Order: sequence, then structure tokens, then C-alpha cells
Amino acid sequence: MTAAVLDERPASATGTTRILLVDDHPVVRQGIRQILTEALTPAQVDESDDGESALVRLAGSEYDAVILDITLPGRSGLEILRDIRHRWPDLPVLVLSMHPAEQFARRVLDAGAAGYLTKDSAPAQLVKAIRLVLSGRRYLSPDLIEELVVGERTTRPARPHEALSDREYQVLRMIASGKTVSQIAAALSLSVKTVSTYRVRVLEKMGMHSTAELMRYAIENRLVD
Repeated sequence: MTAAVLDERPASATGTTRILLVDDHPVVRQGIRQILTEALTPAQVDESDDGESALVRLAGSEYDAVILDITLPGRSGLEILRDIRHRWPDLPVLVLSMHPAEQFARRVLDAGAAGYLTKDSAPAQLVKAIRLVLSGRRYLSPDLIEELVVGERTTRPARPHEALSDREYQVLRMIASGKTVSQIAAALSLSVKTVSTYRVRVLEKMGMHSTAELMRYAIENRLVD
């Protein structure tokens, strides 16, 4: 979905907690909406199934928080997160993802997310997380805290994939999961030529020469599910 996005949202004060939920799976959205509307009273949970429609909603309404998936059709959640932080720096974003913390948490926190939670978390954790970010605090799950602490205690040099851009990292993970260039292009709404260019950049930045090397590296470093 393509639309012009304004840089300012009209303010409105209704007394209701307004949350924008961005996820491309209707069943997931329904479950999350039910959990939040029961736990937060009064609350309104609006929905978007891709990043561009989410930006349009944000430009047209006042929200208290965003719950954002990483894997979205078209532009990735990471790209949308960076847009949100640039346009509305005071709006807290909780990333809710199917991917384990070691794959994305550092990247989304560096991009300005207020917290990272996996979709296999208990409903009570989701409620706790959204309440914390609504209060202006950050939410760090036990798994995420462990990941961050381990990283701080380790004096290892930066790993090659950490130098990749968000889109390059996304392409790396998709290559490592066995997808072809054509499949990646279709999933990301990009041309085959563009995806091939990303593949070349990833190989160059990581000092590798083949898809097999990328796949082995991704598996060894737990970059794929």
C-alpha cells in the first residue's frame, strides 16, 4: 500500500488509551486486541496489516503506543520503526515478534524501540510490557536481559552481520532460510535485480563468496529460526 504520509498528527484527548497494532496476521491481531481491551480500560486498539498503512493511521490520529511486528509485507517492521522514531520521537513502540531475542532485539532497541517481546510470551507479559511503555519506561523480558548482559560481559569483536543494514540483514536471513532470489523479491515487493544487488552487498560486507557460506554462518550464529 502506498500513500502520502504527513509529518504531524492532529492531537485529540479522549481519555481512552489508544494503541495501534501493526501485524499482518488477522488471528494474531484479534487475540492481542482482546487481551489489551480486557486489561486496559478504557482502551481502543486500531489495526494495520502493513507498515505503510500504519504510517497513514499515525499521521491522521493520536496514539499512545504502537505494537509493531518485524515481519511485514513490503517494508519491514525495522524500517517502519525508524520512520516512527524520526517522525514521532515521543511515541513508544513495543516490538512483538516471532523471532527470538538474539536475532533482532539489539537491532530494534538500537533503532529506538521501547521494548521487545516474543509472540510466545504469556498474555500477562504483554500487558505488563504495554503498561510499562505507556508509562514512559522500557520493557526488557528475562530473555532479552540475559542477551544484553551476555553481550556486555563479552569482549568479542563485532560479528560480520552486525555491520549490515536492516534490509541487508533481512535479505541475509531469507537467503539463509533457503529462499531463492525470486521468492525474496516477491516477499519484499522488490525486483529480482534489487535483491541480487543486496545479496552481493551482503557477501562483500561479510567477506564471503557463496550462498552456502552465508547459510552456514547464519545457522552457526543462530540468525534463522
